[in-house]
Amino acid sequence: MHMSRGPKPGGGLDILSLIGRKEPLFAADLARCGSELEQKVREGRFLVVGGAGSIGSAVVREIFRRSPRVLHVVDISENNLAEVVRDIRSSLGYIKGDFKAFALDCGSPEFDAMVQANGPYDYVMNFSALKHVRSEKDPFTLMRMIRVNVLNTDRIVEHAIRMGAKKHFCVSTDKATNPVSMMGASKRIMEMFLMRRSRQMPVSTARFANVAFSDGSLPHSWTLRIRKGQPLAAPDDVRRYFVTDTEGAILCLLSTFFGNNCDIFFPKLNEKLHLEKFSTICRRFLNAMGYEVHECASEDEARAKAPELIPQGKWPCYFFSSDTTGEKDFEEFYTDQEQVNWQRFADVGVVTNDVGWDEPALARFQDTINGMLQTGQWSKAQLLDLFNQTLSRFSHKETFKYLDDRM
Repeated sequence: MHMSRGPKPGGGLDILSLIGRKEPLFAADLARCGSELEQKVREGRFLVVGGAGSIGSAVVREIFRRSPRVLHVVDISENNLAEVVRDIRSSLGYIKGDFKAFALDCGSPEFDAMVQANGPYDYVMNFSALKHVRSEKDPFTLMRMIRVNVLNTDRIVEHAIRMGAKKHFCVSTDKATNPVSMMGASKRIMEMFLMRRSRQMPVSTARFANVAFSDGSLPHSWTLRIRKGQPLAAPDDVRRYFVTDTEGAILCLLSTFFGNNCDIFFPKLNEKLHLEKFSTICRRFLNAMGYEVHECASEDEARAKAPELIPQGKWPCYFFSSDTTGEKDFEEFYTDQEQVNWQRFADVGVVTNDVGWDEPALARFQDTINGMLQTGQWSKAQLLDLFNQTLSRFSHKETFKYLDDRM
């Protein structure tokens, strides 16, 4: 007998219960700062870059529901951007303010022209990023990661400076803290470029955990595997902190409006936020979908048994030990060299000191990358060497095994 599949995450399932929590983050902070936040949004003109991703789109929704004067959204994904607009129109409807969406590459001349024609903006918020550790497996995708995460970020800040914006916010990641992956290292270098710009305008950022069921994430892939009748896979030894997309959006807005220059916001670790195993979340997810978990000993077994098990209400799963490049043993939001204010917010910690930067190192990084792009030739080893020269605390974990080699 085929068991009921139930609703999908985001369409009925309780995401908090799937990630092992009962209470949402930041409720106390919103209760205290909410009215001021509402006023700032109502009076503000916003440019949101990368606004069709999971966090970007959640931020767009939170801004839209508070009726800003201007909300312009840019994303390179035409399809995802169309869905952002459809979702808003189908749920929140319309506002008096100017709401527009632009399918543009933020590193393009078209983006530059759009900003020139539609600015100035009060708040420029950047969520564009290559966020997958798997994107560092080859030198070409790795170079694109550097261009998006570092060079494009710097270009967007330049726009904000020229237009006299009140604030530039750019999202970071917990993986930028003592990075072991080149993705995390690229975001750490991005933080350094951002702080260098803090001499010219106020900037702030946020490091936060994995966004549960965000686009492209492993949990999100489970919803697609269910739809396609394919087995599920998850590491059984990797623990991560998880937040919902709405919680991530609130953290970003708190940093944007209440962060001082150079502040880095992150969620406090307490009874509301703790480490969870991917395999544990996978089990909860399947149970919530109405399926029994059936563990398999290999990928081949899981694939082979899917046609037999799924009609019986059992879902084949392969849980494994992680051995791929760039996986961090544990997650952290700040280093032992950073000063943290624990009193300002109930659920937010704030790194209050500059993350610091080495001006010659950043100049060398930028010149070297530009030189490589001009010649059209570079290797992963050259890029890794450049990262090591730029960062004093970078411990890259190279196993020569990558997530693309996993189910």
